[in-house]
Amino acid sequence: MQLLSPTHFTDYELIDSGGFEKLERFGQFVLIRPEPQAIWNPSMSGAEWDKMSSAAFKLDKNDSEKGRWILKKGMPDQWRINYSYKKMNFTVRLGLTSFRHIGVFPEQAPNWDYIYDRITDDRNLQSKVLNLFAYTGAASLAARAAGAEVVHVDSVKPVITWARENMENSQLADIRWVVEDALKFVQREVRRGNTYSGIILDPPAYGRGADGEKWILDDNLNEMIRLCSQLLNPENSFLILNMYSLGFSALVGNNLVNSYFNRGEKNEYGEFYLADGFGKKLPLGTFLRFSR
Repeated sequence: MQLLSPTHFTDYELIDSGGFEKLERFGQFVLIRPEPQAIWNPSMSGAEWDKMSSAAFKLDKNDSEKGRWILKKGMPDQWRINYSYKKMNFTVRLGLTSFRHIGVFPEQAPNWDYIYDRITDDRNLQSKVLNLFAYTGAASLAARAAGAEVVHVDSVKPVITWARENMENSQLADIRWVVEDALKFVQREVRRGNTYSGIILDPPAYGRGADGEKWILDDNLNEMIRLCSQLLNPENSFLILNMYSLGFSALVGNNLVNSYFNRGEKNEYGEFYLADGFGKKLPLGTFLRFSR
């Protein structure tokens, strides 16, 4: 079991956490956002948080998922940050959404590095990568920057537009965009006999497809992994599975993947976390990945 955290994301910093919130720097702006797993006490005072922050997200009392941003003078609705690793450089546009997300999950940076390293390995120079539930596309950018052919699938058209903007801002091109339910797309790819040298899955606990299809992680993930086992090349390939469901251990992903790929103890799996400036480690989902 591994614990992974970003090590060189200079445009991101978790300053403090606690009291069900986190104080984060994205580029030049500092945000306060809700964080249900930060049940401990913050190390800094509320006054210090308020003094440092550029914007704070306040949850709606009637809807635990939605809320509103309270902005200080000079805080824009949108801005950009950069990520670099070896020869990989890309830019993502951030934005203050009503769901408290801003367009990037910084704890995923170790996966971006992993993707880049797997593809730039001499064995994988002709990689074709499928990114499912791909959101605003940081993983797609990492794969494309490494030279892979990339298919980016998400069911929300405005999110695809956002991802395309990130590609263009990163001086990249030729990612294939697919607005569709991820499970339906994978089923069709299996019927077509298509294969990939890399598959990235970042499924939500709950979601809706482009035509209203219902995605429930507990009900649908087993079938998704079964289908991906038919799409992934048997050699010179990699798979990444991220899970954010609070009820799922990293062992769940390991057992599930092994039921179709039979890799024994050769998988990498564990938790992502972000360390704040006072040494507290904030857990932010589990991962499983392997290359062969």
